[in-house]
Amino acid sequence: MSDTQYAVFLFPQAIEALGEPIKPYLLDGVGGPHIICAEVDTSGPLFGMTLVGKDQRGLPSELEIMVPHAMIRLVMSVHSEHGIGFAQRTAES
Repeated sequence: MSDTQYAVFLFPQAIEALGEPIKPYLLDGVGGPHIICAEVDTSGPLFGMTLVGKDQRGLPSELEIMVPHAMIRLVMSVHSEHGIGFAQRTAES
């Protein structure tokens, strides 16, 4: 796996339709709720998202979430340690 991550934004109606099961994987940010994925697969009948994390014992774990393509609003490729969005400019910058 590379250092590239993907921020996947779902349509608000998709978040509502998926309900409680999707909520633990949503992060809130400047662009709205999104899911951070290690990999995405757009080639099949469903849009696949692979999430990397840790299980209850702290061991590495992968989770794959698959949703219909029509639920996806936007996919952004994130290539750094910085979050998504733009920093507010100050007089010093």
